[in-house]
Amino acid sequence: MIDREGAGVSVPAIAAEAGIPRSVVYKLFRDREDLDDQIRARIVEDMTETMAPTLVARGSIRQMVGRGVDTYVTWVQAHSNLHRFLGTGSATRPSAGTKVMTHGKTAFASDLQEVIDALLPMVAAGRLPRGVSADLAHGLVGLTDATVNRWLLAAPRSRSSARNLGRFLTDAACGAICATVELAGGDLDVDADIAR
Repeated sequence: MIDREGAGVSVPAIAAEAGIPRSVVYKLFRDREDLDDQIRARIVEDMTETMAPTLVARGSIRQMVGRGVDTYVTWVQAHSNLHRFLGTGSATRPSAGTKVMTHGKTAFASDLQEVIDALLPMVAAGRLPRGVSADLAHGLVGLTDATVNRWLLAAPRSRSSARNLGRFLTDAACGAICATVELAGGDLDVDADIAR
């Protein structure tokens, strides 16, 4: 219902959609905040399932990043109400920075860090300063999330196309990856096939 109608969906409407009395909703959840947190957890789970296949090492780093960015932007476009709900909550109980949302971003950044550690030769050789791969992973998640949030909230006439947004984020991420490798005195061609 939130995906279809937005964050203004009421508990009575949710109960009616589920075919249960409103009182049963409050037997299943402590209050609206608990309900919203469970909804957020389900949204994060869905988004994580959608993004997981993009963490497979295939092609060049630019292609991998592009697949991840395009998948995320496509998901946000298809589920803009869910994405907004993640950040703001319900209309009656607005909130930002919830534990569920923070945990979801942290979990995805940890998964991304594993990919970075496996792919960047400077990390594998131990020459990258300690903690930098975690900084990079969290930085990429933060950059992408903040940029997409701003893009989604902008008036359609004043925002870039989804394609240009994807290009910008891909180029920005590749620039951050190259800068990270340069910290270790290395050089990385983000367009080279990683299988080579």
